[in-house]
Amino acid sequence: MTRLELTADQPGERCDQFLARTVPGLTRSAAQKLLEDGAVCCSGERAKKNRKTIPGEVYTVELPDRSPIDAVPQDIPLDVAYEDGDVIVVNKPVGMVVHPAAGHPDGTLVNALLYHCGNSLSGINGQLRPGIVHRIDRDTSGLIIAAKNDAAHLALARQLEDHSLYREYHAIAVGGFREDRGTVDAPIARHPVDRKKMAVDRVNGKSAVTHWEVLERYSGYTYLKCRLETGRTHQIRVHLASLGHPLLGDVVYGAKKPFPGLVGQCLHAKKLSFVHPGTEERVTVECPLPEWFEKVRKKLQ
Repeated sequence: MTRLELTADQPGERCDQFLARTVPGLTRSAAQKLLEDGAVCCSGERAKKNRKTIPGEVYTVELPDRSPIDAVPQDIPLDVAYEDGDVIVVNKPVGMVVHPAAGHPDGTLVNALLYHCGNSLSGINGQLRPGIVHRIDRDTSGLIIAAKNDAAHLALARQLEDHSLYREYHAIAVGGFREDRGTVDAPIARHPVDRKKMAVDRVNGKSAVTHWEVLERYSGYTYLKCRLETGRTHQIRVHLASLGHPLLGDVVYGAKKPFPGLVGQCLHAKKLSFVHPGTEERVTVECPLPEWFEKVRKKLQ
């Protein structure tokens, strides 16, 4: 049994909504079941799902022990950029899926982490996503952080929510940009027709903000630095495509033919900065551009 103490930060929010928003990986239905089972208390009393939150209230949540993890440990080499007793930051290669799913039952980052870390991974995100705090696409390379315990996971999840976990990507986009920098503030939701895609949706979408800056200009292409303020699925890819500048090699949101010598989109998670959940000191991790990215740059130069 994992015991969490959560402090309400908004007035008038339904208790099940507050739990789903605050506990990483917890759905509304799962939060409602915890409330029905009496696993959530506030001020010494069992909380009900229709209870409205008051800022400063402390909720005690008892999460049941996790079931045995279905994902199996696999001896897959990892490029570890940073590691201690609370967190691990890995430089993920292009083509590696983050967690097991339909069509990718193994060979994932989770399988590799289970082998590397043993049982020391957070269980908050469930059986198939132990330790995973955030994700990056299969064909995006770069830094991804995982938590080794539930306390670290909660602390990092809060930083994702309040935007203090800094995530910087480098990308090559199609076309030239008139300005040197800018911001895309456009909500993102599931595409209304193609459910495998995401799209800008100003009615039903969730808030999504991407800051971009030009690093180099080529003939017909632009090398960019992008900073995520939020972390929606395919966010950078969707936002740049909405500007008319899809990522080079992105056959989902851009040209339908792959770019010669490039697998997937030209996007690399280059820099991460977070407040360490144990020491409360800021940790900054940076990795170089992969060889394939540099080859594309030289070709365009």
